Parts: sequence; C-alpha cells; structure tokens
Amino acid sequence: MTQSKSAWRPDPETVEAVVEGRHGNPFGVLGLHGGGEAPLSLCVFAPDAESVTVLDAKQGKALAELEQLDPRGFFATAFPRRKQRFAYRLKLANGGGAWEREDPYRFPPLLGDLDVHLLSEGRHYRLYDKLGAHPLRLEGVDGVGFAVWAPNARRVSVIGHFNAWDGRRHVMRLRHDCGVWEIFVPGIGPGETYKFEILGPDGTLLPPKSDPVAFGAEVSPANASVVRPPLERAWTDESWMHRRDARQSVGAPISIYEVHAGSWKRGEDGGYLGYDALAERLIPYVQEMGFTHIELLPLHEHPFTGSWGYQPTGLYAPTSRYGDAAGLQHFVQACHEAGLGVILDWVPGHFPNDAHGLAQFDGTALYEHADPRLGKHQDWDTLIYNFGRREVANFLLANALYWLERYHVDALRVDAVASMLYLDYSREPGEWLPNIHGGRENLEAIELFHTLSRLVEEHWPGAQTMAEESTAWAGVSRPVEHGGLGFGYKWNMGWMHDTLEYMKREPVYRKYHHDKLTFGLHYAFSENFILPLSHDEVVHGKGSLLGKMPGDRWQKFANLRAYLAFMWTHPGKKLLFMGGEFGQEREWSHDRALDWHLLEQAEHAGLRRLVADLNRLYAGTAALHRLDCAPEGFQWIDASDVDSSVVSFLRKGVQGDPPVLVVCNFTPVPRDDYRIGVPHEGAWREVLNSDAACYGGAGLGNMGRVFAEAQRWHGQPASVRLTLPPLATLALVPGDGADG
Repeated sequence: MTQSKSAWRPDPETVEAVVEGRHGNPFGVLGLHGGGEAPLSLCVFAPDAESVTVLDAKQGKALAELEQLDPRGFFATAFPRRKQRFAYRLKLANGGGAWEREDPYRFPPLLGDLDVHLLSEGRHYRLYDKLGAHPLRLEGVDGVGFAVWAPNARRVSVIGHFNAWDGRRHVMRLRHDCGVWEIFVPGIGPGETYKFEILGPDGTLLPPKSDPVAFGAEVSPANASVVRPPLERAWTDESWMHRRDARQSVGAPISIYEVHAGSWKRGEDGGYLGYDALAERLIPYVQEMGFTHIELLPLHEHPFTGSWGYQPTGLYAPTSRYGDAAGLQHFVQACHEAGLGVILDWVPGHFPNDAHGLAQFDGTALYEHADPRLGKHQDWDTLIYNFGRREVANFLLANALYWLERYHVDALRVDAVASMLYLDYSREPGEWLPNIHGGRENLEAIELFHTLSRLVEEHWPGAQTMAEESTAWAGVSRPVEHGGLGFGYKWNMGWMHDTLEYMKREPVYRKYHHDKLTFGLHYAFSENFILPLSHDEVVHGKGSLLGKMPGDRWQKFANLRAYLAFMWTHPGKKLLFMGGEFGQEREWSHDRALDWHLLEQAEHAGLRRLVADLNRLYAGTAALHRLDCAPEGFQWIDASDVDSSVVSFLRKGVQGDPPVLVVCNFTPVPRDDYRIGVPHEGAWREVLNSDAACYGGAGLGNMGRVFAEAQRWHGQPASVRLTLPPLATLALVPGDGADG
C-alpha cells in the first residue's frame, strides 16, 4: 500500500501532546479521519503495544499494519483508496502475545443535540440518563458510555483497571456548548471501577475525581466510582402509589420512625445489615410499632462514616455500605407492600472538601462559590453549592427527581434549610456577602426551592418535601403561588427545643418555665408542622431522651412516657428517632447497634408498648390527626395552672368526629378530684393513661371512665373530676365504649 507522507502524519507536537496526555481533543487526532475527497487516515495510541494492525470489523481480515510514529505507543496509517469510513477493530501485539480490541475513538458522540441544549440551559431534569456511567450497546458493540460536566478542564480522561489507570488512554470528547466530556469505552460493563483524571485550566493534574453522577461507589474508605447495571426494576407498588397522596396529606396520621441504617441493628458478626436484611427485620418491627413512615438518614455515598451521610460525595449513589441499588429498590418496594412510606434525608446544601469529590472539580470552583464568604460553611468545614449557577441547580433538582423516580421514595426531608436560606448563616459581620438587594436572603436558594416544589408536583404528584428549618422564616410550607417556599411540611424545631428544655427541669421548678410547654401553640398552625425528636437530640454529649429526664429511675420513665404522650396528642405530625421508643439509655453512636437487650426489662418494654399504643390511638382517632395543621383542631381547656404544672386541651376533628380531652400532669404529685371543663355531659372514656401498669406505671387512674356533670368550668358547659396520676398524660373521649 502506498501512503502519502504528508496527508496522514500528525505533526510531532500533536503526537507529543497525545503521548504525554496533554491533548485536549484527541478525537480530532485519533481514530479514522478524512473521507470524501480527503484520503482516510487512522491514528491509534496504544502504549502497551509494539505493533498495531487494523482489521475489517465484519470479515476480520487485516487491512494494514500501522506505522509506529513514537516508540511510546503512537501508530498511524493511511487508506488512500478508501473514500468512506468503515467499521474496524484493532489487533495489537507485543513480546507477550497478541490481542484484539475495539478503538474507542471510532464511535460517535453520546449526547444528542437536545441533551446538549438542555444541559447548557440547566433544564435537563433527567440528566442522570446521560451523565454518569451507562452500560449500553453502540453500533453493535457492548461497552459503557461515560459523561461528566467539567467545562473549564483542559483535558478529562476516564481511568480504571481497564486501562491501567492511565489517563492518556481514554481522553474524552468535549461538547463545548454544555461543557460535558464524553466517551464510549467498548468491552467493559457493570462492576468496573473508575474515576476521572482531569487537567485543570492551567494544566495542573488534579487528584483523581469520583463521578458526581455515579450510581455506585466502592465501600469506604475506598472511593472509586462503580459502573452499575441499569435500574430496570418492574415496580409492583401501584396500589401504594395511587394512595400515597392521601396517606401523606395534612389530614392524614403521619408518624415517622427515623433510622440510621448502619446502627439500628447489626449482623451476628457485628457488620452492617444490608438492604435485604433491613427489609426482613426493620419493616415488620415498624409495622408492629404502628409507625406510618420510615425516614432514613442520608443514603448518598459519603466518605466519612461519622457524618451519618450528611457530608455526601455521591448524591446519585446509594451508599455501598448496605448493598447495591437493586437492594435499596427492593427495600422500598417491601415498605410499600407493608403500607409504609419511605422518607429519604436529602442533602443539597453542602458537600465535603475531600480531594476526590466535588471540590475544585475541574480545577475551578465549579460546584461551589470561589469566594469563601459564599462558598464555605463555617460550622462544618464544608463547601456550599453555588445555587445560582444553572448547571449546579440542575444537578441538584435532577437528583431530587432521580430518587423519586428510580427508588420510589415518598418524600425528601431536606437537610439544613436554614443554612441555605440565609447568606449570613453562622457568620459574623464581614464574613458574608449580601444579595443584589443588600439583604441576607439567599435568593438563588429560594428559587431552587420554588423550582423543586414545582417539579415534584409536576412529575411525582403525591410525593412530599419536608424542610428541616430552624428559624422563623415565613411560609416554608406555604405553596409557592401563595408566597411560600413550597415545602409540604416543616420540622417544628422551636417546639422540640422548648419542650425538651421544660422536661429537663426538675418538676419543682417547672412552674417557672410553664411557657416552654405552651408557647408552641401560638404558632402551631403557621406551618404544616412535624414534631421532631430526631437523632440530633441524642448525640454530641446531649445524652439519650431517657437520660434527659430528671429524677430517679421510676421518674425518668414516667417523665418520658408523659412527654411522648403529650407529643402524640399535640397538633403536628410525629417523628421519633430509633431507640427513643424503648428508652435507649446510652447516647446514640453510629458505631454500634441500639441496646435491644434493654427490652428484657419491664420499664423499657412498657415504654415501647406505650409508643405502639400511641401510634394506634393517633391513627385510629380522627380528632388527633385530621386537623393536625389547622387551628380548628385545637382548643385549650386550661393552660394556666402553672403551680400544678398541669395543662389540659381538646383535640377536634371535622363535624361528626368525637373530640379528645388531653390532660397532662408534669409533677410527681398525684391529684385527686381535679376538675376539668368539657364540652358536654355524660360518660368520658379513658383511652390513654401513660401511668398504666402495662406501660411500667403505677396504675393510678380513673377506672376506665368518668362522668361529666352539668357544672360549668373553664368556660365549658360541663366538667369532670379526674384523678391525675403523677407524671402522666391522660386522653379521654366521650362515650362509655359499650358498643365498641
């Protein structure tokens, strides 16, 4: 074969750049080029080969042996008689033998024009279909398509065992309009580990980066991304999905069991329970306890186990600590079959500065702000997403939809919303920058929440969003069209702080802090509230819930029983962190399982029985949940008995729902003949007594029912005389229960 000496040989500088891994556009050099009027030429970089032969892909016959232009592995040839491109394979050889492979530089681009357009505009809400690593068949060849956003990089390569982690071998194609680099790597598939090797804009080689849109990762402390098979589960939870809107509405009983998957229970060997084992053990337990939802601390991949998932590096990758993506899908499906909703903690506010993660991803502040006054979180030494960058907002919003679509989660609990809303959050004067109007509000974060609300409603109606927001920001759970942020629910952090502060007090001093118990009702209906006793209250030296309670052992349990019963009868949805239901005595640690052996003791078993009964009472009594978030559902009977530390109130439903009378005695003093006003005469049945012997109490009470007489009291037309047990909460409903 005669070859032109000038038409097909790259200049030495180009060859040098390819061989040294400095060339930013190898698709302009490697593979077939020319055609039509120009002669075809082929360039191959194969640093492990001593010779390269090009084969016809269909017939397998040799077409030409390439000339070695550089002993470090650059080969080239020309086909002066061919005018059209053709499918080919490569045969390579060295002293150890010969092998065949496909040439990654013969394949076309992966992103379509619409993908590029949407990515460039920040409106590709299914970007997870295109970015990341996707096993696929391209032009009849099996392999994996890789795509990553790194617009300021000089060069991006995918590296892995398949290319000896050599960043020169699979340098990617840059799609300039959207800043995405892409390549199809033939001959590999699910299970491959990989990272991206990136040259920054100044030519600096960055630490190898994990894939921001990876769907799997190595088990920590290793941190390479893992190619996962397509998530193609045939979901069979249609019945649940059709009903979940009603199951998660403000009028529904919502009682959430918050779980850290790695420390609820452990295997016999002390290792983590996988998603399948959690499905087998956790779901029946939550059903038995009467909770309606399981909330999982973040399952995004995270390098530091001690962050509990709140410092994620892989928002699209379920942590491999507990198994693979299919296992998590199975867990959610099993929850739905059991009638349980699944809430996932979602962390869009910040990310860790680990070298393999998002920090300075392409050699610039890409996902974060360059200015630390905007881009660094002071409290957690983490980096804050640049919510105003359209591609970053797209990355986060698509991630929210990804969990709703691919895993069928029913709600996203958005972490640390306050830190996202305020530019001066946890900052001193001079340490933050105001918005364009001179204010402290993060306008870009607000817009992110508005768009999140719209997208969830549009794509997954019935799913919910829940904000962990600790300030008095107005309208967190108000619809966007009414001036709100658009969340479905907000955690009531004020109620939690106030009431725990009250319960920590010795009962003799509680009368001086009575407002801590009652103040929450001044704003209880300003939002759709969830009452949270979460993991944050049982860590970092705060002790367990039981440990916060004052008094001797009996009083500690009595206090906690009274408090939980007060919480379950108070307006608002309920959330309890694991272990609180049976009185975990030690502070929670992510490094060990809960102390389940405590249930061998009567007090702990009794407390768990109470929580189960509270859930059943809450779910089965319309007045306790139907108007949870409406002022019409609550009425004080007496909030002013400060000296006795007693409060009494009515919970109401809609017309036809019998009311519930709730009376709480937060002193260890039994009170006989305590008169309470009620709306009408007749029998009132005691449906709850936290001092009942079956719960570990003393068994003091009202023998199951009392009768109201026509004596006005507390502004009510009738009244009852009750025996109030010490440190106890009572709930009564009208009627003697003879028919039920």
